Amino acid sequence: MQKKIENINRRKLRNRFKVKKSSVGVPRLSVFRSAKHIFGQIIDDTVGKTLVQASTLEQDLRKKTGGNIEAAQIVGKLLAQRAKDLGIKKVVFDRGSYLFHGRVKALATSARAEGLIF
Repeated sequence: MQKKIENINRRKLRNRFKVKKSSVGVPRLSVFRSAKHIFGQIIDDTVGKTLVQASTLEQDLRKKTGGNIEAAQIVGKLLAQRAKDLGIKKVVFDRGSYLFHGRVKALATSARAEGLIF
């Protein structure tokens, strides 16, 4: 089990290093998924502060969604709308240790459809 956790952390850090290296001064859209929920947040790494966040744990989404692709699409759409309200148009996508597939891809494509550029 220890080796599995080390491999996950290695993938996450490798991806995060590439993202931070290529995007100095651009906020990062970070995704976390669990078995039941999905979370997205836009982070300003220069300050170390979360600017916008959305997840399936919110009151509006909790009763009608879960950890599926439709929920990820709703979260991506909500996240992009909140980012546009703050004037954030361009972000860098940080998928963490997850493959760009399934729920992670659904969140990204719905955020792109709402106007976020990455």
